[in-house]
Amino acid sequence: MGNIVAVVGRPNVGKSTFFNRLIKRREAIVDAVSGVTRDRHYGKTDWNGKEFSIIDTGGYVVGSDDVFEAEIDKQVELAIDEADAIIFMVDVETGVTGMDEDVAKLLRKVDKPVFLVVNKVDNNRRAEDAVEFYSLGLGNYYTIASINGSGTGDLLDAVVKALPDKEEEDEEQLPRFAVVGRPNAGKSSFINALIGEDRYIVTDIAGTTRDSIDTKYNRFGFEFNLVDTAGIRRKSKVKEDLEFYAVMRSVRAIEHSDVCLLVLDATRGFDGQVQNIFWLAERNRKGIVILVNKWDLIEKDTKTAKEFEQSIRKEIAPFTDVPLVFISVLNKQRIFKAIETAVEVYKNRAKRIKTSVLNDTLLPIIEQNPPPAYKGKYVKIKYIMQLPTPQPQFAFFCNLPQYVKDPYKRFLENQLRNHFDFTGVPVSVYMRKK
Repeated sequence: MGNIVAVVGRPNVGKSTFFNRLIKRREAIVDAVSGVTRDRHYGKTDWNGKEFSIIDTGGYVVGSDDVFEAEIDKQVELAIDEADAIIFMVDVETGVTGMDEDVAKLLRKVDKPVFLVVNKVDNNRRAEDAVEFYSLGLGNYYTIASINGSGTGDLLDAVVKALPDKEEEDEEQLPRFAVVGRPNAGKSSFINALIGEDRYIVTDIAGTTRDSIDTKYNRFGFEFNLVDTAGIRRKSKVKEDLEFYAVMRSVRAIEHSDVCLLVLDATRGFDGQVQNIFWLAERNRKGIVILVNKWDLIEKDTKTAKEFEQSIRKEIAPFTDVPLVFISVLNKQRIFKAIETAVEVYKNRAKRIKTSVLNDTLLPIIEQNPPPAYKGKYVKIKYIMQLPTPQPQFAFFCNLPQYVKDPYKRFLENQLRNHFDFTGVPVSVYMRKK
């Protein structure tokens, strides 16, 4: 499984700005108001060829009477508990505060790599001011300016060096289908219904699943492992925030899976928590099947399913080529259809297209619909090949790859999907110099 790095600290020290810079997108909200990072943010990044997931936590405020800040505190503790390494960020402008000392006290008890990072150090005077953070008792520190990226290279060099090496997967290991979703959506019940026994304890209390257990399963002549990903372990001295921990566990399970069966509760819809897990799977380039559970509880007419599906596809655009299966675990309705669809998605993800077939099929289409000219220069795509990767990735060789923009890349992706069926699988298109 992949590594997880948690970024912790009190409010307003620049954690979200640092997170955004690492994942190269504006996903976390950056604001000067304390507590604005209300939802945890998860991103996938890499440094020096080593990939890891990064978590932007809320600001840690020990002893606050604010109910919301107390919830953030629990989530920070859970992130620390689950992460492989912790970046503790402080602010040189305000110096050492009581809250910094509280966080440092917590981190001194952690038997994991902890990196003390002094942010907003953008001149020599501030570099001298940073010395006072030695008083936190966490040893050496790193100075950065997350707003412009100064110093982040040295920090990340140290972080990836300290991350543990994960065991390589056995080449003969069975495909893994991860059943993911928010708590109490019906994940364990789904697996129980499939295997015909109560392998997992199922109750109406969110977060009942305490251990992530693989279930070997054979259906349609295809053998694989089903994984219930709630996997919330009991932790001493940790008050569990179930919504947060479900995603924490999903991060690891998704990275270690081939196909994700995303179970959502039809009565709650495709809400922010479910979307978060969906995009985790998409960023990790996993096969995805969306299972709309508890469909028997929805009042329906002839348009209900179509409208529900359209609303979901609107939220997951532009990656809309994802199968949806409406199920009722309670009534065992279409649960085997869900597995049959997941097997098809797995095969789509492993699909290899011969180079000759690719070129014979797509080059005539490209000739009829070439990339738009840029600054009077014309792009000519001459050759196509599929890259030797676990998921579908394609290289289009041309004379001026830098002039091919995202809309045309989406056109190429759509042509691949139209002709070769990659339903449920993220497809990557790269332009290469010929």
